[in-house]
Amino acid sequence: MAMAQTAARDTGTREALLEAAEELFSQRGFNAVSVREIAQAAGANLGSIPYHFGSKENLLLEIYRAHCGPMNARRLELMGEAERISDRDERLAAVIRGWIVPAFSSGSDRRGGGARFTRLRAILQAEGNEAAREVIARTFDDTSNALIDAIGNILPQLSRDTIVWRCHFLLGALYYALINPERVSRLSDGAARGDDFGAAIDQLVAATAAAMKADAPAAPKGRNGDGARRQ
Repeated sequence: MAMAQTAARDTGTREALLEAAEELFSQRGFNAVSVREIAQAAGANLGSIPYHFGSKENLLLEIYRAHCGPMNARRLELMGEAERISDRDERLAAVIRGWIVPAFSSGSDRRGGGARFTRLRAILQAEGNEAAREVIARTFDDTSNALIDAIGNILPQLSRDTIVWRCHFLLGALYYALINPERVSRLSDGAARGDDFGAAIDQLVAATAAAMKADAPAAPKGRNGDGARRQ
């Protein structure tokens, strides 16, 4: 009985630390949040973080593991379903939507929703934390490559580097939509609500599909196709 109670208490503390850390990281980034602040927000003692995770870096890694498995699986599932659509334009929109939607919300996301986690990722990218950047790249390269390959199959006239650039812009737009939704409300004088994620997804899918179908820019005179100057 005592062992079971201890195990339950440890599990509760671990979950509280993950919840507190994710919330604080999503607000202020990784560098600005101390181990002490995380422990206080979780109602735990300072030694609980090294006990459960070993370090703040490992705590961040556990947050990524909790979210990214379900998110990546859902992305691959939705993009796979989109591949069965015969109409090219509809298939392109469905592939893009399948990649975007899980970032906003995942049914398997147990700790506060996809929006908060994507906001956390964006803030960590902006602050340039090398350890966090490596975790992000290792975690998401597979689904990013799946998106690039799917678009390449639909739009074979585009080079892979052009698709990579446009997917890169998609990622930036996705981050910004989640980090700063109030700007949409302000600039539209309230006609649009930035926190309306359904509308955000629809607009992002439409804009990205249109951008993907645009002709690739011609290389400037004196440059080769990848933008590097000819020698």
